[in-house]
Amino acid sequence: MKRVLQIAILALGVFTSVRSQATTLGDSLVVRFANRTRLVIYAPDKAGIKALSAYDLNKIVREMGMQLDTLPDGKTAVSVGEVEGEKYLKDTVLVITKRKGDVNVVIKGGRSNADSTDNEDDDYRRTQLRYRNRRSGFNIQTDVNVGLNTLLTESQLAAYPSDQYGLLPLGSRYISFSIGQHPTLVRGKVAKLSVYYGVELAWNNYMFEEDVVVRRGLDRVDFVPIVEPIKKTKLTVCSINLPVVPRITFYTGSNRKAFHLGVGGFVGYRLDSYTKIKFTSNEKEREHSNFYLNDLRYGLIGHLGILRANLFVKYDLNPVFRDGRGPDVRSLSFGVTL
Repeated sequence: MKRVLQIAILALGVFTSVRSQATTLGDSLVVRFANRTRLVIYAPDKAGIKALSAYDLNKIVREMGMQLDTLPDGKTAVSVGEVEGEKYLKDTVLVITKRKGDVNVVIKGGRSNADSTDNEDDDYRRTQLRYRNRRSGFNIQTDVNVGLNTLLTESQLAAYPSDQYGLLPLGSRYISFSIGQHPTLVRGKVAKLSVYYGVELAWNNYMFEEDVVVRRGLDRVDFVPIVEPIKKTKLTVCSINLPVVPRITFYTGSNRKAFHLGVGGFVGYRLDSYTKIKFTSNEKEREHSNFYLNDLRYGLIGHLGILRANLFVKYDLNPVFRDGRGPDVRSLSFGVTL
């Protein structure tokens, strides 16, 4: 117990000594990394900080970026010799972000009292450097889209009253899994232009409000009433799609994404379609057929992102059913991207 007490007193003395030394330092250089790690360089006085002007800050950042490209998880050590270069600014902050093969270095500084000119912003200086990880040739992006479906009537047909195919809003769900790439085309200081393209596997579920089931007739589709009591009835269409969406993204002054907006299109092909009835007795009935659905699908896609929230909307330009074989309706899907 006595030995533990001695160690505790010794540790407290060392901590107090270090703390008192740190509080008497004249100035500091702070390096902040994206994972909240900080590297602080203390100098005994302002002259010590000014001595850092012998180093080339641009060269330090370039060497740091090259080593970040070759070492995992951003772990690196940079050794810089004395060279002639631009002066360090007081309280320089390096914010380094590494994500999906890119290294983003933002250098911020306060006011520099020495060697300032009319062309310089004496209150604030900021530089951005971006590095591409040459080891990764592809940046794969995977998304899950979850939302709802609805059917929009283009023209009313006498053979298909709209109440026959009315949908339950919350039961008509949309889900898709996509994989693709999102390369940058043009990058500016506050915005960038990029394009998303990939492959998507989607399921459109249309749950009917009335107790009807879709049946394939001789030359057209029929909505047949269900006599037995049921819990739900729906039509499901599975398709594979190829979306292409140009997107413009805007950034804040601290290089954080503010929002993005994208408008593009898609083309797809129907892989499968089936009806499903769930009776009150929990028995299920499923029938696979093409139901005179259009095999080829094409339409428009919209993307909207605000901070970390990503929304989507899809609209089919061609009818869900073949011409004259079913109601003249278009599919509209909307939801969130996870």
